[in-house]
Amino acid sequence: MFSFILPFIVLILVVVFIHEYGHYYFARRYGVGVTDFSIGFGKEIFGWNDKSGTRWKVCWIPLGGYVKFFGDRNVFSQADQEELLKKYNKEDQHKLFVTKPLYQRSLIVLGGPLANFILAVFIFLFIYMFAGKDFTPAVIDEVQKDSPAQISGMQKNDTIIEIDNTKVESILEVSKLIMMSTSEYIDFKVLRYDQEILLKVKPNIIQAEDNLGNKIKKRVVGIKIKPYNNKINHIKLGPAKALIESFKEVYFVTSSSIKYLGSMFTGTGDSTQLGGPIRIAKISGQVAEFGILPFISMMAYISISLGLINLFPIPLLDGGHLMFYAFEKVLGRPLSQKTQEGFFRIGMFLLLTLMFFATFNDLKDLGLF
Repeated sequence: MFSFILPFIVLILVVVFIHEYGHYYFARRYGVGVTDFSIGFGKEIFGWNDKSGTRWKVCWIPLGGYVKFFGDRNVFSQADQEELLKKYNKEDQHKLFVTKPLYQRSLIVLGGPLANFILAVFIFLFIYMFAGKDFTPAVIDEVQKDSPAQISGMQKNDTIIEIDNTKVESILEVSKLIMMSTSEYIDFKVLRYDQEILLKVKPNIIQAEDNLGNKIKKRVVGIKIKPYNNKINHIKLGPAKALIESFKEVYFVTSSSIKYLGSMFTGTGDSTQLGGPIRIAKISGQVAEFGILPFISMMAYISISLGLINLFPIPLLDGGHLMFYAFEKVLGRPLSQKTQEGFFRIGMFLLLTLMFFATFNDLKDLGLF
C-alpha cells in the first residue's frame, strides 16, 4: 500500500503546486496580494512566510491546493466590489483582486490550467530530447481470421499511416489510437504497394487487462503489428523537433480527452474507465515500479487532465470563473451575488456527483462492489 501512496503524493504535490503557481505568478505580476499558498487542505503541517507576506504551507490532505488573495473572502467574486472597497485604504485597494481589469483577472484564473499544460510540454520535451521518441513505421504482420480487420479488407504487410485522421508516426501509437477512438467505426488509412487505402473497421469490445493488470474494456480489431523491416527507429530529438512533438502530444491528449468525455455524455463512451484519486494512486504506484520515465510521463498526462478539467465552465472551477467573466464582458457588469451563488450551488452538485461516480468506479475496480 505504501508503494502506491508515496508516488501518488509526489505526483499530486507536483501537479497541484504547478497549477497553483500559475495563479500565483499572474497574481503577483499584476500586483494582487497573496496571503496564502497552500498545497493540500486541512491543518497545516509546516510552512513559512516570504518577504511579501505570503504564507507558503503544506497541509495534511494532499488532494488539491489553493492560492488565497488579499481581502478575498469570496475568491474571484466581483459582485461585492463596492462593499469590499470600503474596508481598505487606497494603498491596500490596489492589492485587491476585484480592482483589477477584466483581462488581468482572466489571466490570473487561466494561469493555473495554463501552467499544467506547460508542465506537460516540458516533461515531453525532456523525454524526447534525452530518452528519445519512437518513429518505427507500423506494418501489419498478421490479420486474424474472421476479425474486424479481415472483414474490412486489411492485409498482411499493409503499413498503417493514419487512424481516425491522426497520423501514425510510431508502432507504439496504434494500440493507443484504437483505444482512444470513441466512434462505432475506426477509420484506418493504410499504405499498400505505394497506394493509400481507406478502411472502416468496427472493433470488437472485450474485457481484458492493461499492461499493469487493471481490468479494462478493450477495443480490438484483430491485427498483429511488427516494425518495418524488423528495425526499431528510436531517436533522440533536437530541441526544436522535440518541442514540436511535445505540443503535438499535448494537443492529442487534450482533444482525445474531450472526445472521450463527449462520448460519455452521449452514452457511446465507456464510463467505467472514469476514475478518481484511488485509481490514480493505484496506477501511479504501478507505473512508478517501471522507473522514472514512465512515472513522469504519467505526471504529464495527469497534469493535462487537471488543466483541462479546470477549464470546464463549472462554477468552483477556473472555467466557471472565466464563464462569469464572459458574462461580465457581454453585460458590461458582473453577475449579481445571488446569481453567482445559484451557479455555485449547481457547480457543487455537479462536482459532488462526478466525485461520487469516479469513487464508485474506483471501489468497483478494487472489487468492493
